[in-house]
Amino acid sequence: MTDLSHIVKAYDVRGVVPTQWDEPLSELFGAAFVEVTGADAIVIGHDMRPSSPGLATAFARGAAARGADVTLIGLCSTDELYFASGSLGLPGAMFTASHNPAQYNGIKMCRAGAAPVGQDTGLADIRALVERWSDEGAPEPAATSGTIGERDVLADYGSHLRSLVDLTAIRPLKVVVDAGNGMGGHTVPTVFAGLPLELDALYFELDGSFPHHEANPLDPKNIVDLQARVRETGADLGIAFDGDADRCFVVDENGDPVSPSAITALVAARELAKHPGSTVIHNCITSWSVPEVVKENGGAPVRTRVGHSFIKEEMARTGAVFGGEHSAHYYFRDFWNADTGMLAALHVLAALGGQDRPLSQLVAEYDRYAASGEINSTVDDQTGRLAAIKAAYEGREGITLDELDGLTVTADDWWFNVRPSNTEPLLRLNAEARDADTVARVRDEALAIIRG
Repeated sequence: MTDLSHIVKAYDVRGVVPTQWDEPLSELFGAAFVEVTGADAIVIGHDMRPSSPGLATAFARGAAARGADVTLIGLCSTDELYFASGSLGLPGAMFTASHNPAQYNGIKMCRAGAAPVGQDTGLADIRALVERWSDEGAPEPAATSGTIGERDVLADYGSHLRSLVDLTAIRPLKVVVDAGNGMGGHTVPTVFAGLPLELDALYFELDGSFPHHEANPLDPKNIVDLQARVRETGADLGIAFDGDADRCFVVDENGDPVSPSAITALVAARELAKHPGSTVIHNCITSWSVPEVVKENGGAPVRTRVGHSFIKEEMARTGAVFGGEHSAHYYFRDFWNADTGMLAALHVLAALGGQDRPLSQLVAEYDRYAASGEINSTVDDQTGRLAAIKAAYEGREGITLDELDGLTVTADDWWFNVRPSNTEPLLRLNAEARDADTVARVRDEALAIIRG
């Protein structure tokens, strides 16, 4: 019996090509996607990995065989695929493994309007069909096959983003962008075209082997080149994108990283200025500064679990104007509730260029606490370790616990969250406090229990 649990994750398909999955399997995924969504037309895009064009074409064949008309938009970022899904009103599939190494590839799928497809919203059903067809053979083709055509949406995507943020009156800025040989190298020149920016492009050559560094800017070692270039050239800021360019990470004029929570708070304040009284979503490991800034700007903060499917569900349920995660995913109501690092980057440029202070001073008001960063620990028994932490803190005076996502322990002047990885035997710790000494103490006490 075929079992695809090793490649079908909580939110997407991801694995090594061709040992874990290949083009014939991608063709079955295409057929199953159409079957589950009931779509009569879909849109497909792909990143710069060597295996991506073949996998995307195979998926298209499977979808067309089930009677769906297919629009191929070719090379694109994940948020460009979401733009196509939203603007064309079509379910979509994006072939990318984001920041994973070169031998990996995957599929991020969405329904029309960029609505997410996760385990509870169709992905489990797609997996079940592909497993069945792998064992029993693919179903008979539809009586009438769908068509496969091509369309370039890059210019429309850039125009749409620029229509959402007014950059016309900003002061000239010098910005270093590290695309990490990923899809930012394809999208940034079009999105930034005509703006008063001096662009210093690092690693814009599309290369799915990632010759310079992994395309994962949340890992400090992958932004070293960006930091050095900002310092060397006296740039106003630096921006790094991940492999499929749906996340962005920012460094200030000193080359120092800007917390994604600070970016979340900054963008939230800007969106609330346009849409007073709106809801803003943040996950349970963003800084205390995020809900504080949202309230100070007249908004309503709503806390949710980590993960894009939970954020998007809450965005839809509450009508939130914006949502942010500490992983540097940023979600916008004006972008079909989907995540787009590019739009967040434009907000940062507009905020910086609309006043005279350097970025470090601008973001200081949004970065109010000391934080540990995410610390991973390999553990054999995630459930047992979480229970041990709960037992250690339960009943202590002035401390509250909640289990929205893993376990969050909160005191008057600090908090920490411990949550299990979905895919690895890890527990992830994030801690925050009003000063660095307290963070160190809280971190060390939690790690002592986690690591036994």
